[in-house]
Amino acid sequence: MKIDRRDWLFIGLIVLVLAIFIGISGKEKTKKVPLDEAHKPFYETFDKTGSKKEAEKGCETCHNENGIKFPPNHPPKNRCLLCHKLVKK
Repeated sequence: MKIDRRDWLFIGLIVLVLAIFIGISGKEKTKKVPLDEAHKPFYETFDKTGSKKEAEKGCETCHNENGIKFPPNHPPKNRCLLCHKLVKK
């Protein structure tokens, strides 16, 4: 079987797509929710209910304009556990 020019272009395209995919994937940069006394109630709520929405309801008690500030360009703060992951026990 002979590999002609169209085949080489297709192979090149596949290699390019794979290179881009590998290039943009990397180490997870999002911070994890600390497993400490301050965050213990959220872990307990998640363990009881299995619901991230229920667990993250209390986040704004500390993470607000008067408490722990959000970094610049932080996305909307009402769904914390979409990005921040709970530490596996």
